[in-house]
Amino acid sequence: MKSIRFLSISLALLIPALVYSQGTMLLRQPTISNTDIVFVYANDLWIVGKDGGDARRLTSNEGAESYPHFSPDGKWIAFTGQYDGNTDVYLIPTEGGQPKRLTWHPGADQVTGWTPDGESILFATSREGVLPSRESKIYSISKNGGAATALPVPRAVAGEISEDGKYIAYQQIGFWDPEWRNYRGGQAKPIWIVDLKNFALTMTPQPDNERHTDPVWLNNIVYFLSERDYANNVWSFNPTNSELKQLTFHTDFDAKSIDAGGGQLVYEQGGYLHVLNPTTGQTKKLTIHVRGDFHWSRPRWEDVRPTALQNASLSPTGQRALFQYRGEIFTVPKEKGDWRNISNSSGAADRYPAWSPDGKRIAWFSDASGEYQLMISDQEGLEKPKTIAIPNPTFFYQPAWSPDGKYIAFTDTDYNLWYTDVTTGVTKKADAERYAHPNRTMNPVWSPDSKWIAYVRLNDSQYKVVKVHHVETGQNLQLTDGMADAITPVWDASGKYLYFLASTNYALNIGWLDMSSYDRLVTRGLYLIVLNKDDASPLLPRSDEEKEKPKEEKKEGVPVVKIDLDGISQRIVPVDIPLRNYTGLVSGPEGYVFYHESVSNQQGTTLHRYNFKDRKTETFLSPVNEVSVSFDRKQLLYRSNSTWGILGTTDNNKKVGDGKLDAITNMKLKIEPREEWKQIFKEGWRYQRDFLYVNNTHGAPWNDVLKWYSPWVEHVQHRSDLLYVVDIMGGEVAVGHSYTRGGDLPDLQEISIGLLGADYEVDNKLYRIKKIYTGENWNPGLNAPLRGPGIGVKEGDYILEVNGVTVSSSENIYQYFEATANRQTKLRVNSKPSLEGSRLVTVVPTDNENQLRMMNWIESNRRKVNELSKGQLAYVYVPNTAQPGYTSFNRYYFPQQDRKGAIIDERNNGGGSAADYMVDVMSRQLHGYFNSKVGDHKPFLTPNAGIFGPKVMIINERAGSGGDLLPYMFNKMKIGPLVGTKTWGGLVGTWDTPPFVDGGTMIAPRGGFYDVNGQWAVEGVGISPDIAVEQTPADVMKGRDPQLERAVEEALKLVKTQALDIKPEPAPPVKYKRPVKKN
Repeated sequence: MKSIRFLSISLALLIPALVYSQGTMLLRQPTISNTDIVFVYANDLWIVGKDGGDARRLTSNEGAESYPHFSPDGKWIAFTGQYDGNTDVYLIPTEGGQPKRLTWHPGADQVTGWTPDGESILFATSREGVLPSRESKIYSISKNGGAATALPVPRAVAGEISEDGKYIAYQQIGFWDPEWRNYRGGQAKPIWIVDLKNFALTMTPQPDNERHTDPVWLNNIVYFLSERDYANNVWSFNPTNSELKQLTFHTDFDAKSIDAGGGQLVYEQGGYLHVLNPTTGQTKKLTIHVRGDFHWSRPRWEDVRPTALQNASLSPTGQRALFQYRGEIFTVPKEKGDWRNISNSSGAADRYPAWSPDGKRIAWFSDASGEYQLMISDQEGLEKPKTIAIPNPTFFYQPAWSPDGKYIAFTDTDYNLWYTDVTTGVTKKADAERYAHPNRTMNPVWSPDSKWIAYVRLNDSQYKVVKVHHVETGQNLQLTDGMADAITPVWDASGKYLYFLASTNYALNIGWLDMSSYDRLVTRGLYLIVLNKDDASPLLPRSDEEKEKPKEEKKEGVPVVKIDLDGISQRIVPVDIPLRNYTGLVSGPEGYVFYHESVSNQQGTTLHRYNFKDRKTETFLSPVNEVSVSFDRKQLLYRSNSTWGILGTTDNNKKVGDGKLDAITNMKLKIEPREEWKQIFKEGWRYQRDFLYVNNTHGAPWNDVLKWYSPWVEHVQHRSDLLYVVDIMGGEVAVGHSYTRGGDLPDLQEISIGLLGADYEVDNKLYRIKKIYTGENWNPGLNAPLRGPGIGVKEGDYILEVNGVTVSSSENIYQYFEATANRQTKLRVNSKPSLEGSRLVTVVPTDNENQLRMMNWIESNRRKVNELSKGQLAYVYVPNTAQPGYTSFNRYYFPQQDRKGAIIDERNNGGGSAADYMVDVMSRQLHGYFNSKVGDHKPFLTPNAGIFGPKVMIINERAGSGGDLLPYMFNKMKIGPLVGTKTWGGLVGTWDTPPFVDGGTMIAPRGGFYDVNGQWAVEGVGISPDIAVEQTPADVMKGRDPQLERAVEEALKLVKTQALDIKPEPAPPVKYKRPVKKN
């Protein structure tokens, strides 16, 4: 027996050794010189000989280093460093040393290469504002520092200049979802190659609308990555003779991150680095060993953050509180004692703890086995938990013990309601939700006698009804009729009544995905159901009368719940509280119920308590974020911001901080990152399997996918590496929105950089203000630092000093504004480049000027449309289909409804909701007039709000999700033509995917869109324009916006035939009539 065990241990040790004998994986973003390769691993830069071997670390900062690029002579490495909370350009000698900072702008600066002479570094930045007609640009900055200069190309995110300096090859746009496999939507663009002399444009051939990325030059040939054969491979394009050639033929994993140097190409593929000789076409996979001290993968202790404690509840009598935190289960004493971690399992996610009614056991769901199972353990966590496997394992929610301790009810990924016999392990299904609604409202609530489970379920009308399931018979009963939207049922302790909240003005809020549900305030009332027809309402009229002394009734045993359906609708009684935005009920002692109220501009809700004996309500505590009541209904656990406390349910005049749980302040958790990362990886795999909107993972062999990528996790030494692996794995599903983000990444100290809302130019070795962004009009929330009476700074002024420090163009302008954001700052300015006559002004720089620049772009477009159309057309910009887009549409559409037509610009629309409201308003038809007996008798229209002339919509490749659906509906409703370029093509609904244990996220889209003909639509394809117009560099550099200009041209054509012709008021009617008098 001992020898077998020894053999098992030996094999366990051997497997990692075999993996690492092939070299370290996850070596990313390589760059190559004549002799060396530099790459990113575990968020640091490493260097190795170009034939592989043992790598040497170049950087070790806690921030990320990325996008390294060798200088042409191989002596320097430029890279993007995430230091001081900022993302800037840095330079380091090839042999190593202290990185030198070259840029200071608070926006991200991503290194893309060098100028051919090796004197300047190229980097992409969106510092001019993420504008639909410009977006990111490529800048250059001297390796000695100083002012950064924009290249003439107006819109680029990655690219390089040819060795002879005549051309630039670049990606025009970035990708929202770069790991989306087999993508053919609007962001799948060719490589653009621009002649830097005449700005003529050449594009790489793109026969299947495949995505081309990451261009580099070698011997004046462009090498890039193409997904033409549904795997990313290396291709080449010769601009001289237009020869296109495929160089690699990988079929298993994508080629990524290509670079050229020393006559060779280097790229990442399958987790390893490969070197390609373009002359012979031969590739070589390199074996590289990376060994070092990896701080971010070592075990560590961390303080538990009170606001991150989840799924809180109380022990049966409220003596201890129960929490979930980062995949662990904790209990905390009310007053005496210490906190406990009862699960202690970094390699498993332990979720949704629930205390048994007798106080002896705690149940939760754990994936320690590889799939979630129900675990039941003692309250100290000292015994091995009992494990109950649940059929069809998936993700589970909201376990609730029956009061007799025999059952645990819960729900699952697919909105099924289950309950498990904790003795036999048998699990039965009680009911299933009608729709996969993002608000999981079907949560089990046990009756006091453990015979019934109450819950709400969506009807076909998408109103929710109160239902109960009878455990003994398996019967489901509907208690409300569906004419009001009902939520959060709770039982009275006596078992006689079931309380719930209901709304009769829910109405358009059933369209939770629709914009037409915006600004529709829901009010709810408190109701109770008298369950037994022989019981009376607790709200019957009262009268003071002399009565015989009642006999004392002894309350014995558990109350028996009896439900009579006959006449139950007549036994639903409203409680006399004002209708407001109540969001949930919480059980209380017999004769009490708690209810939450959402209050405008208040973080957290106000918790009220209704007393049925006194028939009055009172505010119990405010504000609160979470509330849970003990099984005996005597104690209440609350969270208010970062404060947790326990109060008595019958207490009065309590305030936040009373009953505070002091033990929470010293809670700690030991984290084993490498164990946690394995769990997160498997969890991500399960999320796509279980939460995706279809069951076939789009045909991907999902069990095989797990095997493909599992070895990669062994090489993860930093949370950013795990993000990369999980994102690539999720991309195998080939669906949009499968974003993988966040997690336990380094918390970097940020030194903010102040911005003045201005553009600068260099003149006389000084910085001069070229343009000031004022914030335009009617934007009180925009901070324009140089705008305002009395500041007196003008375009053309020189900045001579910042806080007393002399300014010179030999230094980066933003360097002078370190730590000035949102702080009073002294500027010395002058209209001439000297101190004579200069003046000192006080300004408050902002930390972000994107909205200033965006508003300038919007208002400039509005003025341009007004000019081109001679006042006939409105201009309306829709930045997204969420609340800001709704606000922007309303702001710009209706003040211009006196125009004959409208340009609707949805370029770079980031999505949000389904914009039914917008298309409904834009498609309105005129039905008549009401005259106006003043002035020239111009009538009111019916409907009176709208533009009844032609509309033209501008679209582009960075309009997606809701920005795909808006032009789709605009087109289907025949509102007008679409002008521009194809949209993103990412039309799926995203909700409901749980977070990872460390707070990171992965999205498995929950809703796919199909059309009225029953065919999947838009996703992965996009919406094509009726009139295709590209923003060519030469046109944009001349100050033109070809898409906007063409849209105006088309609208003016339509105005000639479709403009509203308001009918004049007819002659006053003669309605006086009488019979004709007879003589």
